[in-house]
Amino acid sequence: MDISFAIVTCSDTRGLAEDEAGAALTSLIEGAGWSVCSRVVVPDDTREISLAIRAATDERGVDIVLTCGGTGLSPRDVTPEATAAVCERDVPGIAEAIRAYSLAKTRRAMLSRARCMQRAVRGEDGLPMGKLALVINFPGSTKAARECWDAIADQLEHAMQMSRGGGH
Repeated sequence: MDISFAIVTCSDTRGLAEDEAGAALTSLIEGAGWSVCSRVVVPDDTREISLAIRAATDERGVDIVLTCGGTGLSPRDVTPEATAAVCERDVPGIAEAIRAYSLAKTRRAMLSRARCMQRAVRGEDGLPMGKLALVINFPGSTKAARECWDAIADQLEHAMQMSRGGGH
């Protein structure tokens, strides 16, 4: 199954050249035989993150947006709120699976506020097009992003099949 991705790294301190987590995720996605259509770095700002998610789904038409960073307890960590601002449906099991997998590696995983949600992709007129995209919040560290990928990668094809209206 063909799945297209966008990576949105949320950081006040990194640019695209320094975005090791985004680069690592690109390698993992391409290694799985899927494509990365867009990779950007935006500031830790609710509006900027929301706009990047919208652009990835509505303009680029990607199936899955992976955000990196901004999921912790710092006042500037606003990625979960930005995700919720532009998505309609929670998919809590994916975020729970990531936390459970990560908790086996570090007790600090319990501090993650990461979310997974579905967004109804919209056309130029702002109306839903009948397609659902998945938005998954990952942590910003390269090691943690790789681990989170390992926790869920084997379920993404089925998740997309279901999002596209397929059966079990």
